[in-house]
Amino acid sequence: MSNVIDTMLRRDTVIIVWELRALWLATALQLLSLLFYLMWLISPAPRLGRTASRILLFSTLLLSGIIIVRTIEAGRPPYQSLYESVLWFSWSTTLAYLIVEKRFGNIFAAGFTVSLIAAVSCLYAALGCDPAVEPLVPALQSDWFIWHVVIAFISYAVFVVAFSIELAYIALTGLFSPQKLMRYGMEPESAARFHRTVHQLVLFGFPLLTLGIVSGSAWAEQAWGRYWSWDPKETWSLITWTVYAVYLHAMTMARWRGGRASAINILGFVCIIMTFLGVNWIAKLFGIPSLHA
Repeated sequence: MSNVIDTMLRRDTVIIVWELRALWLATALQLLSLLFYLMWLISPAPRLGRTASRILLFSTLLLSGIIIVRTIEAGRPPYQSLYESVLWFSWSTTLAYLIVEKRFGNIFAAGFTVSLIAAVSCLYAALGCDPAVEPLVPALQSDWFIWHVVIAFISYAVFVVAFSIELAYIALTGLFSPQKLMRYGMEPESAARFHRTVHQLVLFGFPLLTLGIVSGSAWAEQAWGRYWSWDPKETWSLITWTVYAVYLHAMTMARWRGGRASAINILGFVCIIMTFLGVNWIAKLFGIPSLHA
């Protein structure tokens, strides 16, 4: 019996070692993609942008492989631990961006921010999280677990891309004249279409965030016997939902559609980071009880 256990432990150790090596390679590709996106921002040659996109795609495929192998090894969806959640966040963000980027042709302005966020996420997973594969705790053994997490992460990925496009638009239009913007493939009509994507993404992500909160409440009732307990993560998810609701309302008013709406969208991204990671840090730092942490 002990020989069987030793064999299983050695196999698990080998898999984790190779997984971490693949994760470091994916991180290195994300950083290389970041470099090419930066080079495109300095000198917007289409080939630099396309190279950056291809490298980011290879990194995303590598993360896909890690997630698939981990799913098979664990026999469950790979987003129970913080390590798995951060990997899923990085993967879903880059995948969402690559899908959105295809519609813009030679505009790669948001790729720098997306690559940076993805690389920082992977570095945090590799350096600050435990990669061990653990069985599902009783509270997570629910059908709501899969739906809640998948829907929430899709909404997060969409919002991160919306933030990245917003930031790129503000930076480029603030730094360059309309004539110089044409070098970035952002003629007046293209620039306006590029910026409109932010609103379209939030319109897509907001119902998903709503479903994520509703499914999370149903899961909480099943696991803990109550739909809402004002847990710190629940509270911040509601704050995030409110900020994006305010953004969508602001976009219906002409005088708020410019800088004010952009500021609200950026605030929404800050709230996402607080909901996803910040709440856990604060709860541990100040000893605040949290079922999610």
